[in-house]
Order: sequence, then structure tokens, then C-alpha cells
Amino acid sequence: MALDELLSWLTPGSPDEALARRLDFDRLPTHVAVIMDGNGRWAGRRHLPRVEGHRAGTRAVREVIETSARLGLKYITLYAFSVENWKRPASEVATLMALLKRYLRSELETLLANDIRLEVIGRTHELAPDVQHELHVAMERTRRNTGTVLTIALNYGGRAEIVDAVRTAIADGLRPEDIDEARFARLLYTAGQPDPDLLIRTSGEMRVSNFLLWQIAYSEIYVTDTFWPDFRRTHLFEALLDYQRRERRYGGIAATPAHPVAAGR
Repeated sequence: MALDELLSWLTPGSPDEALARRLDFDRLPTHVAVIMDGNGRWAGRRHLPRVEGHRAGTRAVREVIETSARLGLKYITLYAFSVENWKRPASEVATLMALLKRYLRSELETLLANDIRLEVIGRTHELAPDVQHELHVAMERTRRNTGTVLTIALNYGGRAEIVDAVRTAIADGLRPEDIDEARFARLLYTAGQPDPDLLIRTSGEMRVSNFLLWQIAYSEIYVTDTFWPDFRRTHLFEALLDYQRRERRYGGIAATPAHPVAAGR
């Protein structure tokens, strides 16, 4: 999307407009991954049940996804439910799944209107049949969209993904010499997607929480103290601007400009 198109969508004179004008659209990340954290603490500080934090978090999901599409980001991946999250109280898990189904139904037209394609990664076969059905419907309805790819990580774990990839390699009869990094990446849930350029984590926690362990090897990491329910496009713009100030070297070193030779030497 061109800057003029984005600005026409933002409120003139707003902080969002000022931040958007500072973005270099030629240096936006291709893939942004987000660890959405802090729903429970957001609710706790307001003396509300934890589930209210999850409900409030859906507003952040809506704004971040639509903003990503309008920015022209190619991929955005959200960590929605981990394999470890089954340890939470059954009532909280049930609420999370109900919110997911409600989101898929209520936001489907928005996904279609913004040319967003939905994908899901994780051990989705372990989810309840009604949840699997809603996911299938949304993915089928959006599969022809060619804009931003929204990937939701559900019943996902980075270690589980690697284990599943190894199991697939064994089941396919691959020999050790058949496997290199590129071949292994094609066995992961994210096969066909580029690795994230930028990983955003909300709520100030300094850990990756078993998320995309293989894929984030060279991702830039941005941590904000903002709880996920309060995360808005302003915070996304700030993360993108921080990303654009960094120099990505992938283990190498930056080119050093040659010093000019003094005259007469």
C-alpha cells in the first residue's frame, strides 16, 4: 500500500499519522510474528476475571490485523494458544475457544474485505470438532485471497513442531544425508512461508515461550511493556520504526566504509 492510501485511512493530525509518515515502506518486514501476552495481568489490574482480558484482547487482534493488511505486510503470525495452555483452568480454555469461534464468525467479512488469507499452524487435529469446523470454513472462504497471510498458532509449540517434523522425515523414509536446513524447513508447519523478520512480544516478558523456535533464529525481537489488550496500531508502528533502525547482519559484520587516503600519501 502506498503511504497516501494509508494516510487516508488514519485520522489527520493523529499520533498514528505522524508515525506512519516516518515509516520507510521499502523496508517494512515481510513477516511479523507476535506473542500476544498480558491478557490475564490486564484483567487483574482492573480486578476483573482473567477471561475479560482475553475478550479485550480480541479488539487488539482486529486492529493489528487490519493495520497489517493496510500496510501491505505479507505475513503476520499470532500466537493464540500454546500446547502448554491446556494446563489452564478448563473454564478459561473453554472461553478462549469460544472467543476464537466468535472471532472467526464475526471477522470473516473483514478478512475478505481486506484480502486476507487465513492459515493455522499447530496440532489442530487435537482441537474440538466444532473449533476445527470453524477454522476450516474460514480458511476455505479466504483461500483465494492474495493479500496478507494471517497465520494463527493454535495448540502450537515450537518443540512439538520440530518433533512432528522429525516424525514426518522418518515416516517419509528420509536418510540423514537427505536432510539439510532447507529440506527440514519444508517439513515444518510453516513450510512455504519466510521466517519472521520481526518478533513482537507484549507485556514486557523477555522470553520466546516455545514460539517458532526454528524460524526466529535471526528474527529481530521487539519487547513492549504494553499488555496485549492495550496494543494498538500506534504500538505496531513503533515496533516497525524500531525494526527499521536496526542493521540485520545474519551473523556477519557490517560493511565498513573505507577511510579516505590523505592527500600526498
